Amino acid sequence: MLIYRLDTTGAGETDRPAPEKLISGDPVFTTWNLEERDGLYCGIWRSTPGRWRITYDEWEYCRILSGVSHIHGADGSCMTVKTGDSFVLRPGFVGEWDVEETTVKEYVIRV
Repeated sequence: MLIYRLDTTGAGETDRPAPEKLISGDPVFTTWNLEERDGLYCGIWRSTPGRWRITYDEWEYCRILSGVSHIHGADGSCMTVKTGDSFVLRPGFVGEWDVEETTVKEYVIRV
């Protein structure tokens, strides 16, 4: 098949931030990963409230489907993202992801 629909059918895979990355809360991630091919990943991700450290070695395009999060850069920057927002995280980004309201995003990652 050469065309796929992104959806949350099924249970998805659940995970949490690694203990050394967790800053606050008890966030639970659920991921419905659609495609892992040739360094390209895409799907839908959901996180419950909490805050953890992030480091990106890849490109990631995101579109927020619901919720509110704050992405804090190590350089002191902060971007609030909410329903309808789209953004790109570049390789080399270091900071923290802080989920204020359970957040659901569509993502495309290029390794």
